[in-house]
Amino acid sequence: MEQLAQQLINGLSLGSIYALIALGYTMVYGIIQLINFAHGDVYMVGAYVGFASMSILGLGFIEALVLAMLACMVLGVVIERVAYKPLRNSTRIAVLITAIGVSLLLEYTMMYFVGAGVRSYPPLPAYFNAQFNIGGVIITSKSLIIIGVSVVLMIALQFIVQKTRVGKAMRAVSQDADAARLMGISVDNTISFTFALGSALAGAAGVLVGIYYNTINPLMGIMPGLKAFVAAVFGGIGLIPGALIGGFFIGTSETLVSGYINSLLQDAVVFAILILVLIFKPAGLLGKNVREKV
Repeated sequence: MEQLAQQLINGLSLGSIYALIALGYTMVYGIIQLINFAHGDVYMVGAYVGFASMSILGLGFIEALVLAMLACMVLGVVIERVAYKPLRNSTRIAVLITAIGVSLLLEYTMMYFVGAGVRSYPPLPAYFNAQFNIGGVIITSKSLIIIGVSVVLMIALQFIVQKTRVGKAMRAVSQDADAARLMGISVDNTISFTFALGSALAGAAGVLVGIYYNTINPLMGIMPGLKAFVAAVFGGIGLIPGALIGGFFIGTSETLVSGYINSLLQDAVVFAILILVLIFKPAGLLGKNVREKV
């Protein structure tokens, strides 16, 4: 029982990171029906910005987190304006191929500047190293901080989407972009804001992943990015609550498989979940099947 509780705590830590990344996927898809495969590499850039902030600039955790979010926010807007906006009226396959191209561009650009090797994250402040033994279950302050930061960011996102004017514009554009345009909403600016918001969350996730694993590399965006995409699909891509549920489910599933079966199978199980979801409930856990007229 203690081992199960321990794995669940670890799964919540990892799942909260997946949820942050999945939110970027699901918001962009909800607005313009684009699967932004470059999103995982935006989170990789955030990890390196956090690394540079702490190791070179000597900033603290909070400052590095904010700087990574701001850098990725700007990067997300630039990607949307340069790569996706000119293809707004193109076929979905053209935009999808462009997203893959942007992903490769980010990966190899980062390799060019920092090399392809693995780097250890800078030493963390002492408050990250505390441990609490609760009924035989070891809970580290690092796990609590990762979960806490993720939950705060998710609550902030929910507030923005539900209570602010720009959030209402996002919901209006996701429902009907043409009708929103007729009501005076700037669809282009709303889409850019959505990319900025999702990319900021990805930047935060990058720093948290660096802290969780203590290592980063230019290809780190591939596997966690794909797992976050699986989380978004599992919960119902385009739905913010679905991304949260999917992130925690995938993270918990991964740690349980690693703890009870074999760590070599954790990636296989995640993608097996994707296959099962696509076969039995393609719209995801919270999604509804919608017929499209072709």
